[in-house]
Amino acid sequence: MARSLTKLWTSGLQRLVEIQTRQWHTATQQPPPAATKAAKRTAGPPAQPTPRQNKNSSGPIRDVTHPATEARESRVRPRAAAWANGEWTRSFHSAPPAPGRLVNHLAYGLYIPAGRALAQMPLVVMLHGCKQSIEAFAEGTRMNLLADRFGFAVVYPEQSKHAHPHRCWHWYDTGDHAGENEARAVVSLVDALLAEHEFDGERVYVAGLSAGAGLATQLALRYPWRFAAVALHSGPAFGEARSAIAAMDVMRRGVRHDPVALVEQALDVAAYPGMPALVLQGTDDRVVAAVNATQLTAALAHLNRFTALDPVYESTADGVIRRDYVRDGRAVVQLCEVPGLGHAWSGGDDTVPFHSAIGPDASVLLWEFFSQQRRRAARASTTPATPGVRPGDFW
Repeated sequence: MARSLTKLWTSGLQRLVEIQTRQWHTATQQPPPAATKAAKRTAGPPAQPTPRQNKNSSGPIRDVTHPATEARESRVRPRAAAWANGEWTRSFHSAPPAPGRLVNHLAYGLYIPAGRALAQMPLVVMLHGCKQSIEAFAEGTRMNLLADRFGFAVVYPEQSKHAHPHRCWHWYDTGDHAGENEARAVVSLVDALLAEHEFDGERVYVAGLSAGAGLATQLALRYPWRFAAVALHSGPAFGEARSAIAAMDVMRRGVRHDPVALVEQALDVAAYPGMPALVLQGTDDRVVAAVNATQLTAALAHLNRFTALDPVYESTADGVIRRDYVRDGRAVVQLCEVPGLGHAWSGGDDTVPFHSAIGPDASVLLWEFFSQQRRRAARASTTPATPGVRPGDFW
């Protein structure tokens, strides 16, 4: 019976992804996936890239676009910006294995900007969505270009196809062999990178798209001392999904119970240290309904000790509705709703599936928000927070 339900959920998720992919191809007038499959296999950083100047960067950018993919150059910004001018390394991390397993290898890509000292450099963890590789996620978001401009490192953990055929993270499953094991592996990877490169442990941030946002939520809630802030793009609401079928229901309709009550049931809110959070959502998302973003924001505002009496500042620019929960002059929780955006990264490279030119550049918004947050080293441990201490005292 369990296998049947899993098969049903996988089939349903595949249909949702195929619908979104067809919409993307129609909107961009690109050839169907079969026509570009060969090009995708050859895309990637060449051994000897050719420099190219990009007006959005302060220095030369390596052109890693393979000749076979030149016709699919982004209409928004040069594709070469995905790799920028630094060093990209693909590797594996040996994380602590789940009970009953001998190994737990987590594939990842690490981008380090050129010409900067590694010691005390911020680190951004980027968690991809279903049917994405880390190369496609880096390419579509252009996060590596921002890393060059502002001097932070980026790590892209990659879900294995052995764990899920569509590379989806098990964000809804807190079991030792699924979601919790994946969260522990990411935390273990972060700790290893901090030790190896001496990145700044006070400025480690986590962001995710779709299922990646779901796992980012789990990391922010279960390992808050490891991260200074979280960004959730097109992510499912927290607290109700416990199975694949329930996860599909949450994605389509949001949680059926009060999101604040759900987070109260899951965590000791009084002991939680708080977590600055940016939530981004497209209003036309047919995979993860927009109500999820509203519910996530309510739960995160509660976790950061905001009440119904605290003011919420709302503004609209270029149709984007933004709601800010502000403390001491700084946005602690922020919701951005992008009109017309489907299930895709806002303001990304629209030639890459699940990234759209519609809306503001989500990567820029993400780093602008992250750069204002810091988790103080004096508190950066696994020790629970002192009840009653304001979360704003920690960063």
